[in-house]
Formats: sequence, C-alpha cells, structure tokens
Amino acid sequence: MIFESLGLSPAILNALVDKGYNSPSPIQEQTIPVILAGNDIMACAQTGTGKTAGFVLPILQMLSTRPFANSNRTLALILTPTRELAAQIHESILAYGKYQRLRSTVVFGGVKINPQMMKLRSGVEILVATPGRLLDLYQQNAIRFNDVEILVLDEADRMLDMGFIHDIKRILALLPKKRQNLLFSATFSNDIRQLAKGLLNQPVEVSVSPQNTTATTVKQKLYPVDKNSKALLLSHLIRSEKWFQALVFCRTKHGANKLVKLLSQDNINSAAIHGNKSQAQRTKALENFKLGKVQILVATDIAARGIDIDQLPQVVNFDLPNVPEDYVHRIGRTGRAGSNGHAVSLVSADEIKQLHDIERLVKFNIERVNIEGFIPQNKLPESKPFQSQQTKRRPKKPKRKPLLEGQSR
Repeated sequence: MIFESLGLSPAILNALVDKGYNSPSPIQEQTIPVILAGNDIMACAQTGTGKTAGFVLPILQMLSTRPFANSNRTLALILTPTRELAAQIHESILAYGKYQRLRSTVVFGGVKINPQMMKLRSGVEILVATPGRLLDLYQQNAIRFNDVEILVLDEADRMLDMGFIHDIKRILALLPKKRQNLLFSATFSNDIRQLAKGLLNQPVEVSVSPQNTTATTVKQKLYPVDKNSKALLLSHLIRSEKWFQALVFCRTKHGANKLVKLLSQDNINSAAIHGNKSQAQRTKALENFKLGKVQILVATDIAARGIDIDQLPQVVNFDLPNVPEDYVHRIGRTGRAGSNGHAVSLVSADEIKQLHDIERLVKFNIERVNIEGFIPQNKLPESKPFQSQQTKRRPKKPKRKPLLEGQSR
C-alpha cells in the first residue's frame, strides 16, 4: 500500500515525500482510514511503529477544511505524559503540515508559562500538551476547550502509571461532549479499558502486534556482571564494540548522574536526562545526542518516554527495570522503521527476579554472553526454562460404573 491510497491531500503527501516516506506502516494503514471516517479509536501499538503519524496525518487532513480556531481556543487537543514526547509530536506536526496553513503549538511544564500564553492568544488549530501545564493555562484563562473537536490521549498507559488520571478526568470534564476521541496505548490493561469505557464512543479497536512483545528487528542479549563492575563493563563495550551512539537506561536519577561522571572520567562523552534536569538541559542533551556531539545518553524511564531517534543502533539496560513492561518500551527505541537494532542488558545477581519477570513477559530466555575479565563472582542464577502459557489438561478420570443393587465399593 502507498500513502496516496489512504486519501491524503497533496500537501500532506508532498511533506511525506520530503521525509522520504512512501508507504504507511501497519498501524498507519489501519488507523488513518478509521480516523478520517470520524470514528473513535482504541489503538494498541508498541514504540517505534509510527503511531504518531497514525493520528497526526488524519488530524491535519480533517482540520485543513475547517475554519481557523478562535482566540484562546483549539480544535484538536493532544495529551501526552512527558515533555519530550510532547515536543516530539509537535515536531511531527510541523514536518507533516509544512505545506498547510494550520497553526500549532506545544505546552509543558519546566519552562516559563508566559510565552505559552502568548502563543495561545490568537488561537491554534492543534495543541499538544502535558496535563499539568494544560490545567495551569486553563486556570489562567489562556485556553478554553469549547471548540475542541478531536481529543488524542497518547501513551495512555504511561499517563496512568505516572498518576495523571485525576488531571485527565478534570480535563475530560471541561471538554465538549460531542467530539472524536483517539486513544493510543502500548498495552490494553484493565485500567486502560476502564478509562476507554468512559471516554470512547463505540470505538474501533486496532492492535498491530501482540501485547508486550519486542520487535523482531532488535537483537537482544545480556551480560552477567557484578554490580560494582557494571560501569567498567559498559566502558569496555563502548570501546570494543565501537558504539558511536547508545541510549543507556538507569533506574534512578542519582544512578544516571553517577554513571555520566564515571564515563566522563573514562573520556567517553555522555550526558544525563532525567526529571531533576531543567527543560533547557534536557532539550540540549537530547539535541546534542541526535547531532552526535554526545556519544552516550543516560536516561531514566520517564525522561526517555517519547525520545524518537531515527536509526538509533544501541540501547543498554544498565539497570533492569522493576516493571517488566518498561523493558519492552526501552528496547523499542532501537530497531525502528524496519532497521536493525541491538539491546543489551548488564545483569547482576540481585536482579534475577526482574530478569525472570522480563523473560516471562517476552516469552523467551534472553541470550547470555560472558565477557572475559568481567565474569561475576556472584554468579547470576540460571533463567527459568520458558514454558508455554497453555496449561496442560489433566487426564480425565474414568467414569465410575453405577452400582448394581446389592453391590458395595
């Protein structure tokens, strides 16, 4: 299939050509016609499948024929959990909408609110926002929701994980009852289905891959190592494997800062991105990483949500995540758009429970590789053999013959 067959306008098709895109990904192929038809949608897609374009392209198409938004109003509202994801979505809107006259802006916390209020003054057709800053702007009369026709909840599962449910409910209560709702999530958990029940109107449900599976384009392996040798092993791998660009995940902000310090002492150019960094620091670190000025970007899970880097070759789990689903999200940063990627995990003996949980989720045992000079003194226990989720049926007991009169058992 090619994009022309989806009924997109010449302006959007020309922008796609500029980006080098010829054919839609599976999620785009399924969602774009549904959204253009005016239906609510509940879409499940793992990271890196092209889901942003799956809702941005039809929104640009639909709004191109509508009157412009009034002062302090918007027609399409896109809610996201993190600043990075919000900025990334807005970049996509600007790229795909470059030949249209639609106005858009992005608002999030961590930066001054006044410039955002000024951008909203004349109205925007598309507004990308994080929930907290959006409510701040509403309370200051900088935005009103009377004219919202389309609502997008992106990374809905992460918004619930991060405790945004109360903010989301407050925003939903302020929106017009009649609107089109688009919900995108990496998983269809019970909490997500409960949220969808009160939000969506007869939604079309779309799922492009089995839940909690990892992309086949990502080669995964783990290195057993003692906890106190992880930083040395990481430096060794960066040099011996000649990693020119890698995204490294740490469990804590403190751990991320400490690792950057250790890598810098080893003359490896690195930067940290996490919630304690200012928005300016986070933006600069990400930009330098994309430009190749920073070789290693060390991130926590929340800060990395929404990082979208074309052709990212390497993801490293310096610490395994406590939530196994986060492993899928992390390694989904590489191997995107059909390109090959690598994901490695540095695993110490005290992380065996997390490893078991991850392997149970992805339904296979991750390949183990021992590195000479880094074989752990505290041996990493063996993985549990992967077992099929199908429960074995117990053999039926033979039926007992009925007793004849006068017989006893």
